[in-house]
Amino acid sequence: MKISIVICLYNEEKNICPLMQELERAMQGYDFEVLMVDDGSVDQTVREIRKYRKPWVKLIQLRKNYGQSSALAAGIGVAKGDYIVTMDGDLQNDPADIPMMLKTIRSADIDMVAGYREQRKDNYIIRKIPSMLANYIIGKTTQIKIKDYGCTLKVFKSSVAKDLKLYGELHRFIPVLAFLEGATIIRQVSVHHHARKHGNSKYGIGRTFKVISDLLLLLFFKKYMQRPMHLFGTTGLILTAAGILINLYLFALKIAGNDIWGKPLMILGAILLLAGFQTITIGIITEMLMRTYYETQGKKPYRIKAIYQFETKDQKIHTDSWPVTV
Repeated sequence: MKISIVICLYNEEKNICPLMQELERAMQGYDFEVLMVDDGSVDQTVREIRKYRKPWVKLIQLRKNYGQSSALAAGIGVAKGDYIVTMDGDLQNDPADIPMMLKTIRSADIDMVAGYREQRKDNYIIRKIPSMLANYIIGKTTQIKIKDYGCTLKVFKSSVAKDLKLYGELHRFIPVLAFLEGATIIRQVSVHHHARKHGNSKYGIGRTFKVISDLLLLLFFKKYMQRPMHLFGTTGLILTAAGILINLYLFALKIAGNDIWGKPLMILGAILLLAGFQTITIGIITEMLMRTYYETQGKKPYRIKAIYQFETKDQKIHTDSWPVTV
């Protein structure tokens, strides 16, 4: 069993040496690699990583600052382990929690172990309030109950991690993305959290708005990815029907001899008709794009849970994915 630990770094020069030392202590007895993904740091982060010459260290240097999601995707793409661990490089996640999480994921048929920080050591206004708000919104809208979406410390089966499509700010939605990919049985475990000693936090209250924007995208993927016409078609028909009713009412007024020109209601009726037609058209185009995606990529709009062969004893001969159980 090989373990790949993916760590995203952006201007963390003072944290590199103590982080490496803690990882080496925590992972004694494991066959592991550490993939340090430098996300366009402008300080001496890269130099500090190069100083720590160990055979289990790999440096992945991105051309510029792409963001945490893209950096995670880059590290996961290069990882060779049977299990993939993701964690922050600011020393707030504790590498000593990794063996416990590995033991948990191997003890049962679990695809992902997510850490949650019971005792966070962050600024209440800058970090805790935005995180609490984001956790509440995501939990309510997706119905996937995770206590701490923002905790980067997670352990995945390699097949699950490599199926994640990470971009934008979607790293916070990893459990939801796993669900969309037909995964997974998820278990939550309490992990340690430390106050930041060096450097500054890269996140604040402003990130909440990005999270909400990405959440809208995920909700569309979750509910309507395979049937976009159900969203756009229904909305378009409602708008069109409202526009038709308003225009029929105005037509009746005109027949009765009333002047309807320039009335706000007439403008509203015209706008609703146009919006309805456009929404239906968008739905048709989106439906065509979805079908083209599945047909050209050879993808299937379903996931097989398992196939069994029944002989003298039950033998599972194929496994693809499992439903989420939190």
